Amino acid sequence: MSPVRSRAQRRAFVECEYALHRADACWVPPLRRDRYRLLSRTRNPFLSFGEVALYLARRGGQVVGRIAAVHNPRFNRHHGTRDGFFGLFTCVDDPDVARRLFQAAGSWLIERNMTSMVGPVNFSTNYECGALVDGFDLPAALLMPWNPPSTPVLIESCGFTAVQDLHAWEWACVPKQPEALGRVAAAAVRRGDITVRTVDVLDYATEMRRIRDLYHRAWQDNWGFVPMTGREFQHLADQLRPALRPELALIAEVAGEPAGFSLTLPDLAPAFRAAGGRLHRWGVPTGLARVLRAVTPGPARPADGAGRRRGVPELRSASRAPGGEARAARRLGYEAVEISWVLDSNKPALRSLRAAGCRRTKTYRIYRRELRHGSYEQALRNH
Repeated sequence: MSPVRSRAQRRAFVECEYALHRADACWVPPLRRDRYRLLSRTRNPFLSFGEVALYLARRGGQVVGRIAAVHNPRFNRHHGTRDGFFGLFTCVDDPDVARRLFQAAGSWLIERNMTSMVGPVNFSTNYECGALVDGFDLPAALLMPWNPPSTPVLIESCGFTAVQDLHAWEWACVPKQPEALGRVAAAAVRRGDITVRTVDVLDYATEMRRIRDLYHRAWQDNWGFVPMTGREFQHLADQLRPALRPELALIAEVAGEPAGFSLTLPDLAPAFRAAGGRLHRWGVPTGLARVLRAVTPGPARPADGAGRRRGVPELRSASRAPGGEARAARRLGYEAVEISWVLDSNKPALRSLRAAGCRRTKTYRIYRRELRHGSYEQALRNH
């Protein structure tokens, strides 16, 4: 077990998931560029206030696991807690390797006076989080994690218990909406209570500030919420902009004031899989060409193994049933939309999704374990 300090160790940390998962058909390799930026103090706004320690496990010189220990002071100030986090957990199917990784991360968090460890979280609940516990036969969608079935078993073997489930839902872009949903939408339009418009891409910065405000207001009472800094939200907005389709980025207004939003992105997973995690190979932008083809407007074409073109609503914005975005998706040739993710405790959103005819396809789980100062390592050994 060793902390990551050198450039070579950082490279080994990034490459670990590619080495361990490349044979898994449903794993979608993230762009290596994005993984390095996630770990960069100059590129990742989270690291301007948060602390992260990286650890590698080796056996016979080969990397067999990795973990990040995370201290998010903004989360703890917001909730009045001393929660530490773990993320970027990747491990061979070996409980002893997992135990040593969690031991290293837990010891680092104890040194910072944390009393619990929560995860997987990379590095905030505003980023990728959760361990996949069902839906392993479906490919990972954009900005969503994927792990083999052994991962939650390993986490639980180290004494962690579930604290929250996050669900992915599928909305089939069928021409006919459920009758009850159609009546509600029609009544709202007749009263003039709600108007829906597309995002003004010519005033993107202002629109993103509106969406950030909506996001904070909608999520402030939900489990695990922590406000994003302006830099964090701008960083995310800049990441998403190349994939943005204006027809699929909607803002709902009541009496002219923004009240909700829905951002649906083309599913880039097939392009990322074809790119193999690299935009360039031997100086040729082959991966970049595949990604650009996936987001360029044009006639509908199959984009995944099932021959269905898909969209992925992001920013955890599913506070209402899909409607306008589904109609726009149909016009663009999409057959299905994944809504990710929705908290298991968000009952109003779950009712809306069921009423809209959506079906649950995946569950991601966040775990927690108490950190007992002075006895944590022994507790892990005894578990």
